[in-house]
Amino acid sequence: MLNYIWIGFFLIAFLVATLQFIFTGDFAIFEKVVKSTFEMAKFSVMDIALPLAGVMTLWLGLMNIGEKAGAIRFVSRIVGPFFSKLYPEIPKGHPASGQLVMNYSANMLGLDNAATPIGLKAMQSLQELNPNKETASNAQIMFLALNTAGLTLLPINIIAQRAILGAVNPADILVPVLIATYVSTLTAILYVGIRQRLNLLNRTVIGWLGAITFIIGLIVYGFSRLDSQQMSVASSITGNSLLLLIIATFLIGGLVRKVNVYEAFIEGAKQGFETAVKTIPYLVGMLVAIGAFRASGAMDMIINGIASLFHLMGLNTDFVAALPNAFMKPLSGSGAKALMVETMKTYGPDSFAGHLSCIFQGAADTTFYIVALYFGSVGVTKTRYAISAGLIADLAGAIAAIIVAYLFFA
Repeated sequence: MLNYIWIGFFLIAFLVATLQFIFTGDFAIFEKVVKSTFEMAKFSVMDIALPLAGVMTLWLGLMNIGEKAGAIRFVSRIVGPFFSKLYPEIPKGHPASGQLVMNYSANMLGLDNAATPIGLKAMQSLQELNPNKETASNAQIMFLALNTAGLTLLPINIIAQRAILGAVNPADILVPVLIATYVSTLTAILYVGIRQRLNLLNRTVIGWLGAITFIIGLIVYGFSRLDSQQMSVASSITGNSLLLLIIATFLIGGLVRKVNVYEAFIEGAKQGFETAVKTIPYLVGMLVAIGAFRASGAMDMIINGIASLFHLMGLNTDFVAALPNAFMKPLSGSGAKALMVETMKTYGPDSFAGHLSCIFQGAADTTFYIVALYFGSVGVTKTRYAISAGLIADLAGAIAAIIVAYLFFA
């Protein structure tokens, strides 16, 4: 599937650019598309892969300390009953379980710098269990689907951007975002679970999902009682203190277990640069294709077509102004953020379109980027239904975003 999607991006970009040249006389369109390929190639290496190498070096070193200290295995035992249902391929007590939990926790708290290297380490552990190294395993697909669903408890970056642009209540999108991203996450679990014929209707899964739902409800209730400034302070303290607690726990655990902590760090850190370099071809290939697709005007044509269709059907089209963000989010996180800001500047941060663009931004994550990064780091080329799982979760999140936007802000 990834093969056809990648080819499709380029062919559609070429076709749309040709049509614009023929019917509008836009002589610069081909130059624009070609220029975007060079810009995205540079962006993939200089702004993503190389900065990632430093972060990877740090966190893979820390993760190696955590493994030798037994912290990762301890977390694995706690979540073992639940993960044994979602990830039956992972042996009981395997370090991958703990790494998955840490990755999900960092994502939920908005700690992207920590979530990515931990996630890449988890993907490497899952690859060790994968009998067919070029083909994505069931466990890897479930992991990718939940990552692309992008469950976020504290969308502080979105709230901060709304505050910068003068929103009356920057934090009023907290509950709608959490609802939308929770829908996308549940959709990912159900879709992949059905494809893999997992038994999700059992006490363990229902109990854990019920507990997670209850905890999310408490968080929503607690943060909804804070103003935007208090929320920013509380989320910052929560996220950063948790991160420091993890590091301190690893170091103390290493000392207690009589681990040579520094040597363990260096041993793990050596993998950082190598892992980051492995991702470069995959990132360049995917992001260049997306850049060409966007530069050709294909994205604008799709959005205008949807707006016309809903208008002919006599349906409300208020949501269409924010659709560019929903379409861009699976392709590019930075592009989606730029479109969110553009929508709020054009229509106002407190407009329906401004609110909806923010909910779209928090409803899911960048599917194609995540697939290219994570599978690229372990050399998986046959992704099976990983992309369809991510896109279906994205679609569910987008639909939920539109519904909650009408409920909260129409």
